[in-house]
Amino acid sequence: METTTQSGKVLQGTVVKTAMKDTCTVAIYSYVKHPQYGKFMRTTKKFLVHDAGNTAKVGDVVEIRETKPISKRKHFMLSAVVKPAVIDVE
Repeated sequence: METTTQSGKVLQGTVVKTAMKDTCTVAIYSYVKHPQYGKFMRTTKKFLVHDAGNTAKVGDVVEIRETKPISKRKHFMLSAVVKPAVIDVE
């Protein structure tokens, strides 16, 4: 899901890594059609996201928004946790 606002892009993805301080890695999945063969392929793009206070957990579905560059590779900020991770305890 991608929307463009006055302040930049807003994307929705899944947290795949939270090992860094105030940073998490969010994977954005999308389906794209191959230009020549017509087959639909699943593509993945990973973004480093500023997460002040380390609030996101691995597996959370989050909404991120574009912001001015925070560091060399971080230019998104955590906007909201849309759906918390499902923890399967058996």
